[in-house]
This record gives sequence, C-alpha cells and structure tokens, in this order.
Amino acid sequence: MAMATTTVGPLDDVEHSAQLRKAVVAATIGTAIEWYDFFLYGTAAGLVFGKLYFPNQNPLSATLLAFGTYFVGFVGRPIGAAIFGHYGDRIGRKATLIATLLCMGLATFAIAFVPTYESIGIWGAVALTVLRTIQGIGVGGEWGGSVLLAMEWSRTHNQRGLVASWPQFGVPCGLLLSSLAVMAFSAWSGADFLTWGWRVPFALSIVLVGIGLWIRLGILETPVFQKLLDTKKTEHAPILEVIKKQPKEIILSALLRMSEQAPFYVFTAFVFAYTVGTLKMDRNFILDAVMVAALVSFVTIPLAGHISDRIGRKNMYLIGVVVMGLFGFLYFGMVDTAIPSAVFIAIVLSLIPHDMQYGPQAALIAEAFTPRLRYSGASLGYQLASVIAGGPAPLIATALFAAYHTGYAIAIYIAICSAISLVSAAFMPDYTGQDISAEYDA
Repeated sequence: MAMATTTVGPLDDVEHSAQLRKAVVAATIGTAIEWYDFFLYGTAAGLVFGKLYFPNQNPLSATLLAFGTYFVGFVGRPIGAAIFGHYGDRIGRKATLIATLLCMGLATFAIAFVPTYESIGIWGAVALTVLRTIQGIGVGGEWGGSVLLAMEWSRTHNQRGLVASWPQFGVPCGLLLSSLAVMAFSAWSGADFLTWGWRVPFALSIVLVGIGLWIRLGILETPVFQKLLDTKKTEHAPILEVIKKQPKEIILSALLRMSEQAPFYVFTAFVFAYTVGTLKMDRNFILDAVMVAALVSFVTIPLAGHISDRIGRKNMYLIGVVVMGLFGFLYFGMVDTAIPSAVFIAIVLSLIPHDMQYGPQAALIAEAFTPRLRYSGASLGYQLASVIAGGPAPLIATALFAAYHTGYAIAIYIAICSAISLVSAAFMPDYTGQDISAEYDA
C-alpha cells in the first residue's frame, strides 16, 4: 500500500507546481463529492424522511426523529477520523483518501434503495441510521486528508491559508450540487417526489464517486509525508500518540469550531424544516436561497483563507467568530417575518460569517499538529466538533423553537457557541508563515 503512494523522486519547480494544482483539484473535487452525499441526507431529513420513515408521529416529533438519524452521521465522524487518521499517518494521504471516498459514496448510493416504513416498518429507519453512520465515518476521514493533500504540496509559506481553503471550497460545491439535485428531481417527479423522486439524487452519487476516484488515482503522495517515509519517522500508533502529546490542540480545534459548525447546520439543514414546515414557505424558494448562499461561499471561503495569509490565521478567525455571534439575531429577526424577500436575504447572507471562519480554519487546525501526527490530530480535533456542534444543532434548534416559539432562542444558542469559540481560538497556536514540514516539539 505504501509503495503505491510514494513519489518517484525529487521534482523540479515546474513539476512541483503541476502536482500542487493536481492536488488542489483532487482535494476540492473529492471533498465536493463527499459533501454532496452528506448534505443530500440533511436536505432529505428536513423534507421527506420524517414523513416516510416516521409516519405515525406528529410533524414535530417526526422532524426530531428524522434529525436523530441525521445526528448519527456526526457521531460516526470522529470514528472515521480515528480510523482514517491512523492510516493517513501510517501509509499516506492518497491511499486513505481513496478509501474515504468509497466509504461515503457506496453508503449514499445504498440510501436510494432503503424501503419506507410502509414496506418494512421501523427497519427502514434502522437501515437509514446504519448507512448514515457509514457516511459519517467516510466524511470523518475525508477532511484531514484533503486539507493535507493540498497544504503539504505548498512550498510558499505565505499562501497556505489560500491553498488549504480550497478543500473547504468543496463544502459550498457539495451544498449547491445537492440542492440542485433535490430541486431538479422535485420538479421532474412532481407529486411523486415523496415516492421516488428523492431517491434519484442518492443513486446518481455513484457516478460522482467514479469521477472522484479517477482524479485521485492520478496524484502523487505529498512531499511532507514522503519525507516521513524516507526518514522512517512514521508513528506506529499515531492516534494514541497525538492524544498523548497534543491534547490541547485537539480540544481547542473542536471547541473553536462551535461558532462555525453549529450555525452552519442551522442555516442549511434546520432552515428547511423551519421555513417549509413551520412558516409554510415554498420548498423550492428556500432551496433557491440556499443555492445562492452556496454561490456566495465560492468567493468568501478562498477570500477568507487568502486574507488569513496576510493578517494571520487567528486574527481572521476571531473576526468571523464575533460577526457570527451577532449575526444570529439578525438572521432570525429576518426569517421570522416570513416575508419572502427578507427570508431570502437572510439565507444568502448566512454563510458569510461562517466562511470568515471556515476559510482560515483548515490551515489554522492542520498547522497546529506536527507532521507525523497531523492527519490524526487535525482529523480528530476537527471531527469531535461534529458531536458537540454540528450533529446536535438541528435537534437543539428544533427543541428550542418548540419550547420558546421564537427564532431568537436559537440566536442565543448561536451566541453561546460563539463565546466558546472566541475563547478557544484565542488560545490556539498560530503558525501563519512558518515552516510546517519540520517536526514540532510534540
């Protein structure tokens, strides 16, 4: 396995630049495919899973149960981080990323064929839960490898924030693709959307997996990991080693994501149940707004990564945290009016404070870990946030609205997440502009 991931020798500047471009493209496209799969489930959970797999519940309970199956995908993400982080630091970034893509893609494809409650009772929900867990394991190993694949090919210290932000760019790509797919097959299937239309985007994911595999098989291993192989400095048990030697960085990585990840899933998953189910707004109108928000992120994520190369990773991140803490109140103030123009603007703006953090986040977290433990440490810290932030967010938002009947309760929740992230990010080490190929004192 290791033999397949090595380079053939030193590369000249032209060859190195070509490999950097290939690595960035492979990381970004592969990540976009994985997030297409992950977000597709979130959209379906908000729109159809409650009705199809929990039909005997009232609408609120059905939504909570649907988001419960959604949550287990986040529980799987730290598991995936541990499994694939181990192999990413043992045998290489490239081979591990091929495995994560297969894991996610095959699980998503299988979701298209899960029978409903009407056919097999509660076992349909059980099957969804198992497949969602496998999705989570796949995406749990994806992020760390994609970021390192791009970042570790960068020779210039003052562009790593931008380079590492491109795999993050895969998130709005996946969000846009999944929203487009749901909208297209919703229009095509019409009244049959609940019967079969929602299944087609899941089945089509197998085509995207094939494309992603073809791209990833054509890249070389990163120079940083190749150096570890050549000098025989890989760790036997990198997950245990990073927990022992860099626990602070793991905990801070998870906590600083609270203000980025929890609001993101409120803005992109809970928003469907809230606006369509509670405010009785048109499903396709909300999909349109989310797609425009994703298009805005095409600019704001790499821009934030680029700015972090100029003003520092931590400074850029802290600005984004503060903006997010305040924005939640504006967001729900506009959405609660149920005025289409106000709701549309709120949704389109919602990902900007997220992107101000998400752009520099990849480099901020990955740079904090020494090379031989980087895949394991960065993946584990990043994905632990899924259990405390992203996964519970739609559930917490639904429960808060049920208890207080106002979106401002959810805005307070977002502000609390931002306060936690503000403190955590302040204590995170910042390696902007420093050499990340040499081992740290870890």
